[in-house]
Amino acid sequence: MTDTRFDVLAIGNAIVDIIADTDDAFIANEGLTKGSMQLIDEERAQGLYAHMGPAREISGGSAANTLAGLARLGHKTAFIGQVANDQLGEVFAHDIRAGGIHFDVPARDGAPSTARCYILVTPDAQRTMNTFLGASQYLPASVIDKSLIESAAILYLEGYLWDPEEPRAAMRTAIDVARAAGRKVALTLSDAFVISRHGPDFIAEMDAGRIDILFSNEVEICALNNSDDFEASVAAISAKVPLLVCTRGEHGAIAVENGVRTEVKAEPVTQLVDTTGAGDLFAAGVFAGLAQGRPMAECLTMGAVCAAEIISHYGARPEADIADLVAKRLG
Repeated sequence: MTDTRFDVLAIGNAIVDIIADTDDAFIANEGLTKGSMQLIDEERAQGLYAHMGPAREISGGSAANTLAGLARLGHKTAFIGQVANDQLGEVFAHDIRAGGIHFDVPARDGAPSTARCYILVTPDAQRTMNTFLGASQYLPASVIDKSLIESAAILYLEGYLWDPEEPRAAMRTAIDVARAAGRKVALTLSDAFVISRHGPDFIAEMDAGRIDILFSNEVEICALNNSDDFEASVAAISAKVPLLVCTRGEHGAIAVENGVRTEVKAEPVTQLVDTTGAGDLFAAGVFAGLAQGRPMAECLTMGAVCAAEIISHYGARPEADIADLVAKRLG
């Protein structure tokens, strides 16, 4: 990628993950659906935190996790997201800058507080996520820096953030800037609940030629196509975007680029601990491969290597040297 300052600039939720081990009984007692993600208000957030066991606080947010992986793979990245002027906001800002990611959005004064996601991990490594969006859903279009968007080869949009009205308007503005500058636009669908609310919006953006790269998993791609048939959904949606990347958990991943399909198997995992961030780090590997001009099979393999590392420990930020893991895997 030439004539750019950043390989990827992402717009997403600025969230601190609060992760705790739990069991199925706790999930049931709290009235939660195991393995799901739900939005909660601040009162529910405080009540859930009071009931949880000992927890770890790790900066997260889907798009921010992807950038953290990309930075660890040696790529230049930037992030646009909103935190509040509070302790967790300082934690998030410190962590993302310490990871080598450009971040200069001013913290927001007053309520609500910085977003956080309460992640409950059961012994089978399934995570049940409860997200208080807080300040992140008040990202205004005024913080969209035109020159910053123009300086990135790819603009990456987090589907989760499409839900609140204010950041949705900000992302539409960013798409306009990126398209005018001849940059590529990538979108991750994030979750089936987002699609249930905004699927027609996403389809309209794709039909208008405003999305170049779409990231999904098999549940999301079927939801977007309003079908239970995975292959039919891949065929329908891949016809709308130049590049569709779809993860399938232990069954690996596929990509369809301009009608050409590529598949890879999942990488072996010695110990499955926490699946939080697997899709985020998969995207990081794919973006890195694209930036390096690699064949699609290698891009997908890089994604699989990064995903395998992230699910071997708690949290959605890499702990091992993923660049070294990729180098050993691909030679």
